[in-house]
Amino acid sequence: MQTRSIILNTDSYKLSQYSQYPAGTEYVYSYIESRGGKWDRLVFFGLQAYIREYLSKPITQQQIDLADTFAKAHGEPFNREGWQYILDTYDGYLPLRVKAAPEGAVIPTSNVLVTVVNTDPKCYWLTSYVETSLLRGVWYPTTVATNSYMSKQIILDALKRTGDPSLINFKLHDFGARGVSSEESATLGGMAHLVNFMGTDTISGILGAIEYYDSDICGFSIPAMEHSTVTSWGRENEADSYRNMLEVYGGQGKMLAAVSDSYDIRNACENIWGDELRQAVIESGATVVIRPDSGDPASVVTDCARILDRKFGSVSNDKGFKVLNNVRIIQGDGINDASIRGILLSLEIAGFSADNVAFGQGGALLQQIDRDTLKFAMKCSAIRVNGEWRDVYKDPVTDAGKRSKRGRLALIKDDGGNYKTVAWDPSVTDILTPVYDTGNVLGNVTFDEVRGRASRG
Repeated sequence: MQTRSIILNTDSYKLSQYSQYPAGTEYVYSYIESRGGKWDRLVFFGLQAYIREYLSKPITQQQIDLADTFAKAHGEPFNREGWQYILDTYDGYLPLRVKAAPEGAVIPTSNVLVTVVNTDPKCYWLTSYVETSLLRGVWYPTTVATNSYMSKQIILDALKRTGDPSLINFKLHDFGARGVSSEESATLGGMAHLVNFMGTDTISGILGAIEYYDSDICGFSIPAMEHSTVTSWGRENEADSYRNMLEVYGGQGKMLAAVSDSYDIRNACENIWGDELRQAVIESGATVVIRPDSGDPASVVTDCARILDRKFGSVSNDKGFKVLNNVRIIQGDGINDASIRGILLSLEIAGFSADNVAFGQGGALLQQIDRDTLKFAMKCSAIRVNGEWRDVYKDPVTDAGKRSKRGRLALIKDDGGNYKTVAWDPSVTDILTPVYDTGNVLGNVTFDEVRGRASRG
């Protein structure tokens, strides 16, 4: 749609800022960072998707005309001359240079992640103009990727203590597509989760990784029941709903998931799966993943594990923990980092390996985060006026945490291999590399490369 252009993908007040800079302004230099927040490090991700979606597409005359009409009706001025110059001089591509940290890198907070500067002195106003869309394109996928990554560390620690760490890729499943604010959020958040895991029901995330990061199919799922496909059979025929699922989707080496608490999860484990369907499960050769969906997550999952152990038995792994035969459990209700810890600890105390359980996470994975979760900000830190670079910064007396960085910046690794933000100069080995320059998308990264960096920490 012509209405959805980068020109109007901004805040209203940005429309008036082209005339607010000092006379003689030539270049405006800004940076993006996380100023701290919930975690002390983050998984940087999502910028390439933003660049491909928004910066790789030129503006048009129709978009300029529409924005001009809109601004006047909206009560704001419009820099028609500036946008017309971009269209006429650069065929509509934005004259900006964007540098960034490697996507997938795990970087401590309070470090520069992205820098942006205009490449044409006549477009000094453009750097801050794109803040709204650019910051949003970075903070959301980075925060979701970090949220997912931190849960991964909790689960991986439990697997190292009690089970098989090689199972980690399918231990946290994305259930979040219906719980986000838009399809674009599902795309960005869904592929951010896939940086760390391979299990998902958010198809949009897989398609995003294909479109923006040249991925193959990078997320996988299994046939699964929902409450409607259980309750449609009637309470008296609950066992028949499970039997049908097993007959249709069972088979040697296959997996299927069955939500089993539409009525009574303990009865389903004890009497239906554990007695009435026990032999059918064993003979099918499939692994049945039983899903509780209500109650206290830690106690319900542990109760289910105990019941299923009595009914199907288990083997003791080389770490001395039980691994259930024929069945597993997935908890998809009330999942966050705290409940994941609680479930894994409860199972461990009861003698069960983390191999037995997986987690499904929805809103808490993709939606229960915001820009302040990692205190993201984009700030101007340098400006060139009449040929002279000046440092720019804010330092509010009421909140030292909002103090911004000064000058042009670089991201380096010190002698100990730790990330550090320093003043830029030509002698510095800057980890930030060019990813966009005046219509040219540079240094494309693949989804496999992003995953590799994140897995190395």
